[in-house]
Amino acid sequence: MTALPDHAPGKSRFAEALAVYLRPRVLIVMFLGFSSGLPLALSGSTLQVWAAESGVNLKTIGLFAIIGTPYTIKVFWAPLVDALDAPVLSRWLGRRRGWLVFSQVLLMVAIAALGLCDPKAGPVLAIVAAILVATASATQDIVIDAFRVESLPENEQAAGMASYVAAYRVANLLSTAGALYLVTGFEKVLGFERGTAWIAGYWAMALFVIVGLVASVLATEPEKSAAVAAEHARHAGESRMRRVYETARAALADFLLRDMAVVVLAFVVLFKFTDALAGAMTAAFVIDLGFTRLDYANVIKGLGFAATMLGGFAGGYVARAFPLVTSLWIGGLLQAAANFAFSWQAVVGKDLAWLSFAITVENFTSSIGTVIFVGYLSSLCKNPLHTATQFALLTALAAVGRTYLSAGAGYIAVATGWAWFFAICAFAGIPGLLLLAWLQRRGHFDGLGKPAVISAD
Repeated sequence: MTALPDHAPGKSRFAEALAVYLRPRVLIVMFLGFSSGLPLALSGSTLQVWAAESGVNLKTIGLFAIIGTPYTIKVFWAPLVDALDAPVLSRWLGRRRGWLVFSQVLLMVAIAALGLCDPKAGPVLAIVAAILVATASATQDIVIDAFRVESLPENEQAAGMASYVAAYRVANLLSTAGALYLVTGFEKVLGFERGTAWIAGYWAMALFVIVGLVASVLATEPEKSAAVAAEHARHAGESRMRRVYETARAALADFLLRDMAVVVLAFVVLFKFTDALAGAMTAAFVIDLGFTRLDYANVIKGLGFAATMLGGFAGGYVARAFPLVTSLWIGGLLQAAANFAFSWQAVVGKDLAWLSFAITVENFTSSIGTVIFVGYLSSLCKNPLHTATQFALLTALAAVGRTYLSAGAGYIAVATGWAWFFAICAFAGIPGLLLLAWLQRRGHFDGLGKPAVISAD
């Protein structure tokens, strides 16, 4: 009879832990995570499949990596989003929600426009449209990051991030495997021409942005926006560009004046380069071996999705169990070594069982590395006044490997063959690990402590 009081507090705590995920603010952040995860593949891996299927040569497909440029340079307009209001919309919806709606409407239009392009007949036009998608997506990411931090109280931040990450991954799966299934359905079931099927698939993906759009309209503007609006009103006579400049200058000065800042930035660029170089050609590699788009959808975005989720949990465990620098070593070595599984795939050829293994290993290790790496980036953003701009700077630099350093991936693959290409991708992790060793020796990690780890748990 005395057992009930002993168990009741545990049940109550468990119920409270679950209830936080159903709070309106957390749900809004979850739906915004879905909107954030949707566009990346549409201008990346899904577009690669379309291009490879259309007969675009490997060298040109490798150059598609430059489409990610906006993710790399978004830091240049992040202060603008912080310092200014979106035209008209911010007056109706508020500072943050106005920018959210603006970027989401632009995103829908850009995805629909990309669907009208033909990667084979007009690769330049397709790249331009994809860059517009990436620009709208990068802007949305800037605003969502700021909205999440300003909207959620401290006791909801962890639940909000967990919901955001889970929804992001679901949306990414939808825009890869889901998009490929849709295109196949339009072509095989409804009898569309292949080009028309791709148009319909991209237009369907554009409609899914409505999820984030509705969330933005239904959301409550963060309370901090009122104080910012009052500050804007106080400086109404001053130049807006001056405000943007001062915001950017203060944020960058705060970071760049730190000890070893240049080496830290180089490490941020190179740590995930091993993943980026391989990722630039993975879709083309699978199609070139003779696998179908549905093989790609089932294995790469089916098993790959599950492996990514499990890797997120594993990365969170590693980051909690070991010091930050040790965690980075573990993540860096694992994500580099995983590329050898693709080298062997090139040797064995069209072997679905080995592809399943290679994709599982790659996604699992990559996710471990990503979770630990994002935790490291978070630990670098110490000043709450500049968190949004500094985080935009770091994530933009992290995208340099995916965008610019990987642009020649197709040329390397053609020159060396697939087996050696993926071996080179593994060795591409060495420069980042050498910088990690240098920073460790100089005591860089001593003052960082344990960062907040972003994971799916």
